[in-house]
Amino acid sequence: MAAAAIRTQSVLRHVLSCSPRSLRASNQRRWAQVHDVRFLATTQAPRNVIEKYREKLAKKAQEEGLGDINALKEAYKEKIETLRKTADVVIPSSAPAPPPTSSPPPAAEKRIEKRKETESPSGIKPLSSILDLSKVSSLPEKELSAIWRFHHAAKPNSLCAVIPSGTFATIEQTARQFPQFVLPVPHPEQGAEMHFLQWTWDRATKSTTVLFTQLAEYKARGEFAQPHTTVTHYTDLAEEKGVVLMQGQVVEDRGVKVDDARWLVMCLQRFYGGWDGQGGEMGKERQEERRRLLEWFGRGDGRFDVGRLMEEAERMG
Repeated sequence: MAAAAIRTQSVLRHVLSCSPRSLRASNQRRWAQVHDVRFLATTQAPRNVIEKYREKLAKKAQEEGLGDINALKEAYKEKIETLRKTADVVIPSSAPAPPPTSSPPPAAEKRIEKRKETESPSGIKPLSSILDLSKVSSLPEKELSAIWRFHHAAKPNSLCAVIPSGTFATIEQTARQFPQFVLPVPHPEQGAEMHFLQWTWDRATKSTTVLFTQLAEYKARGEFAQPHTTVTHYTDLAEEKGVVLMQGQVVEDRGVKVDDARWLVMCLQRFYGGWDGQGGEMGKERQEERRRLLEWFGRGDGRFDVGRLMEEAERMG
């Protein structure tokens, strides 16, 4: 085990030694081809609601005699805060599940408050402090998913997903074998930026968490490096409802956008087997190549190659 760790560190040093300039030069054209990113099992609401509805909001401000959108936001500040607080509760099963961006229905006034529970020693909140498990366990999967999305819809730096438990079991099995890896984030004008990920498990909260850190930050600070994104998977409902609930948080001012974090999570799921079995023979070939890269990195094998890693990530565009 110690020898494997030493070899992994050797591979990390090799990745870190790659010149950012050479990465930009060799991959600028390639990353320019990457477009829309699908996010496994999630229907996260658009994050920048202001931009999407700017025209309607401007018209609303004009109708109410307000100067601009900022004035409209200020006038409705109290109502917005009320809606955000409402998003932090579980809606009764008798109420219809709202779409992620809709206002809560009247029945939400008779909401069920989530139970207050302390975090585990790891600092992770249990799922029961976010949802009332005794209530949501009786809901159909579609309604449960809608509630989970609604809970995160008003939080601009959050990620969420509802993952089939079988899919997550495959991902977790691979993660236990290879709990560390590196992934690239494409920047069309600059090539790619490398990020280091590490899986952790917390038995007290039945959760699995992935920490994402910029590789440059990891190089500079090692084990004291601060992650820019934390993604936690809750398995409380895996057997009963057949789903694993995922939530993530992107830390502000760490140089990473929510879209970058979303891309990293998608890459994580793809490399760790979340999309295995798709794409026929070609898909199987790509699956095997991703598996080889994971194994080579985890075992410190000199065959691990950053160029091949980026080629595989590019195929997800």
